[in-house]
Amino acid sequence: MGKRKLSRQQAWRVEKIQAERARRAARRDTLAQETLTTDGLGPEQEGVVVAHYGTQVTVEAPCGRRQRCHLRANLDGLVTGDHVVWSAGENTGVVVAQLQRHSALSRPDARGRLKTIAANIDQILVVIAPFPEPHANLIDRYLVAAEAVAIEPVILLNKADLLRSDAGLATQMAQLLAPYPALGYRVLHTSTRADGLEPLQDLLRDRTSVCVGQSGVGKSSLVNRLAPDAGQRVAELSAAAGKGTHTTSTAVLLRLSCGGALIDSPGIREFGLWHMSRRDVELGFRELRPLLGSCRFRDCRHEQEPDCAITREAAAGRISAQRLQSFRHIVAGLEDATPAA
Repeated sequence: MGKRKLSRQQAWRVEKIQAERARRAARRDTLAQETLTTDGLGPEQEGVVVAHYGTQVTVEAPCGRRQRCHLRANLDGLVTGDHVVWSAGENTGVVVAQLQRHSALSRPDARGRLKTIAANIDQILVVIAPFPEPHANLIDRYLVAAEAVAIEPVILLNKADLLRSDAGLATQMAQLLAPYPALGYRVLHTSTRADGLEPLQDLLRDRTSVCVGQSGVGKSSLVNRLAPDAGQRVAELSAAAGKGTHTTSTAVLLRLSCGGALIDSPGIREFGLWHMSRRDVELGFRELRPLLGSCRFRDCRHEQEPDCAITREAAAGRISAQRLQSFRHIVAGLEDATPAA
């Protein structure tokens, strides 16, 4: 099928958009050049992007100093967490180069295109709580997303203090989380209303992490306990961004009292999976990987087909029925979300 021919009006709009992008890039480069010659820039040094605002970023130096910076015209793809080379100035600095990433966290945009929203993440904290009631399918969606980008996930059961006075609730949570340690996932109980954050602080130390989870599970409370100046830092960065900044969509890197860092952003608290293929989801379930390709039929759906290696292992109790149900639910959701031809 050949390319769809654009109408004259559509072609004009595409040309106009491209021209405007080129003008913006030229303006950024001009601003950077002006800063280079007039702002008394210091020597080049490495730093990390701690916030991104339109055509500028805030960069943190190893000493902890933070400064707003212009970008060179060829650095459009920078995101919070990127390591860069930059020069500080009296008023603003200039980012001159981007260093190699060891990981990138992305999610599909409204058009289905993957958009990178944070870089150099070491672990994803999947936060759940007894209330709102968690479901295995939700946990597994986060785990599949983490496996897809090769970033280590950790499951945090927050508000764990609620389990002490409710034996039935404690049993329910234990059954929900039972399959994960055997698969190599770390499960940690946390609470902001009692002492006992030390294991979590040890987990976060010297790493860059991000929280994901439903609203109401206590992510903000955890962030505030782990980074006491988080509110002040976010307000400072937002004020520096100027009028019109949508602070709720800005990913901000916060330094934790335990020595690690946390990237906080509503844009990375949830992951859509509809950009994935069935094969991607299969690979996202650790216990299914060794069995892929062992079924009688190459296109086995792992439901009621004869000689299915996965349903056989599930029947023998070697694959959690809860996890298999999650897999089928996620795959069914992908098929329902497939756009019509």
